[in-house]
Amino acid sequence: MKHFAVLIQLLRDRNQFLDDIRNDVKLERKILSLLVVSCIFFGVYGAIIGSSSSWLQMLASAVKLPALYLITLGICLPTLYFFDILFGSKLNFRQYSAMLMTTVAVISVLLFSFAPVVLFFLISIQGYNFFLLLNVTVMGLTGVIGVRLFYQGMRQIVTTDESSSSLRNRLLLGWLGLYALVGSQLGWTLRPFFGAPNEPFQVFRPEIEGNFYAQILTSLGALLGWY
Repeated sequence: MKHFAVLIQLLRDRNQFLDDIRNDVKLERKILSLLVVSCIFFGVYGAIIGSSSSWLQMLASAVKLPALYLITLGICLPTLYFFDILFGSKLNFRQYSAMLMTTVAVISVLLFSFAPVVLFFLISIQGYNFFLLLNVTVMGLTGVIGVRLFYQGMRQIVTTDESSSSLRNRLLLGWLGLYALVGSQLGWTLRPFFGAPNEPFQVFRPEIEGNFYAQILTSLGALLGWY
């Protein structure tokens, strides 16, 4: 329960939580707790979207969805850290890790809050393309909220002089774009999360042609009857 207590502290008093990160207060405990809670919430949501296909897909997606978010974080964190300190940041690697884990934790909570809605549509509407686009929308919305809070939090805890502030803000916005690109392409690489109808279970798709955005356009066209 102590892990959930850290999450509740983040949600109820975000400013105090950010002050703790700025002052490097018990960050190892906070990082571990947010990691555990995020994996649980992502796992639940992954199991729901995977259950649209089979119980094997449900188990696979319960593992792959937390991996998607955490591997994306691991890929992009060094870029943020080294470029940010190059332009004047005094934060250490532990503080950057804590900030990113707050973002991942918030996204996991938001996804978990959408879980009953997604489960309702899974039960009531039997349509692969609709369910796919619904979940892409939910993940996109929660991701936007999460990175927006991260951007605001970074501006709050990092103190730099005015001459470098504008440059660092542009750097941060560029990094957020990189994070989104890496996450979407990694999601394509780790697919399937839903399991396509009339296809056998696969942990990963052997073919890597195409990309995430082309698949979304294809699903949208199929839903609207263009194909």
